Amino acid sequence: MSVVALLVLLALVAGVAYFVGKLGDAVPAASTASQSTAGPASTAAAAASTEPSASSPAATSSADDTPSPTPTLGEAPPCGQDQLVVGASVDSPVYPTGKNPVLTLTVTNSSDSPCSVNLGTSQMEFLIKSGGDRIFSSKDCQQGAEDLQKNIAPGTSETAKFPWSRNRTVPGCKSVTAIPKPGNYVYQAKLGQHLSDSVPFTLQ
Repeated sequence: MSVVALLVLLALVAGVAYFVGKLGDAVPAASTASQSTAGPASTAAAAASTEPSASSPAATSSADDTPSPTPTLGEAPPCGQDQLVVGASVDSPVYPTGKNPVLTLTVTNSSDSPCSVNLGTSQMEFLIKSGGDRIFSSKDCQQGAEDLQKNIAPGTSETAKFPWSRNRTVPGCKSVTAIPKPGNYVYQAKLGQHLSDSVPFTLQ
């Protein structure tokens, strides 16, 4: 190979190397630019995904604050202590042997505006005494007591009946062998904290 050819060849090799070197320098620069452009975009997207949506403040407020219950359509306000009158009655003043008394509880709204009250079995009690002796309470052996919220219009009443099997009970529903004897008894009805007057009756 001549010296001229060798010089030409060296010049070509040097030119190629210089071009490749420049090309290599350009690739990292483009890659770096791409990363720097993508970085803020990704950060902005992440920030947007963690920012609360328009509905979040309401949801947070709902979770943190306990709103007061909103009455449903037609629901009356709770009955006040002086709005209700609880009454008691029996279906007969005297019960011959073999006949069981039927006890009635009556709840009357004595005010001039409607109100709502829990008339469930969880609030009712049918109570029988003889002198100072507590004979029977429907609460003693009650199972599956339930709540029942109802509206009572002014001047109207709700009633509940309870057939008494002439049995004696004690709190906790412990076994009792004694049975009520013939004699005079009184019945009282109770709803929550409201207690009726006493109603007398006789067992024969």
